[in-house]
Amino acid sequence: MSTSAKRDLIEEYALVARALGAPHRLLLLEQLAQGERSVEVLASKVGMSVANSSQHLQQLRRAGLVTNRRDGKSVIYRLSDDETLVLMDLLQKHARRNLARVSEILRGLSGGDEAVEPISRAELAQRIAAGSVTLLDMRPADEYRMAHIPGARNAAVNALVRLAGARGQQGEIIAYCRGPYCIEALQAVAVLRNLGISARRMEGGLPEWRAEGREVVASDME
Repeated sequence: MSTSAKRDLIEEYALVARALGAPHRLLLLEQLAQGERSVEVLASKVGMSVANSSQHLQQLRRAGLVTNRRDGKSVIYRLSDDETLVLMDLLQKHARRNLARVSEILRGLSGGDEAVEPISRAELAQRIAAGSVTLLDMRPADEYRMAHIPGARNAAVNALVRLAGARGQQGEIIAYCRGPYCIEALQAVAVLRNLGISARRMEGGLPEWRAEGREVVASDME
């Protein structure tokens, strides 16, 4: 391979790396992992203007991480494929393993303790089939309505104390949320364990569960 060809290849690889180099773009990818969205909805979700969101999305599209289509006057974006989920997960795993600040933040979210080891999606599927877990979806209600694991109950961290007091005991509580960057499931586990309730989070989130071909439903399908 010629030196110029090698440099051209490296430049293309770097295009993807640069596209992932802005925090707002990671937030946009996290949103798109839940399902396709219009630019306007994405902007509202991540707290940016429509113009700025559009610019970030165009950078992601140039890097092949997202694609789009037109629906009337709206531009609808979605992830290009499930490999983007793998890339997002690798980023957080590398950061957790090598960046002390990441570990410090995660311990804070877990009440100062090391985070409890998550349950694998394969084991969770078996325990759901056996009816031995209570499943909590910690994402916002609109994302829950779009798709969730069958039998999961939509919950918010600030309502967990009331929910825990009212629920019927059905094994360990398993919480999940958006994926590798979502913190609500981690916080939910910390709150529940502080109440003396056995709880863990699912490894990954709803997007990874769905990418493995596992069943998801919309709220009006249950």
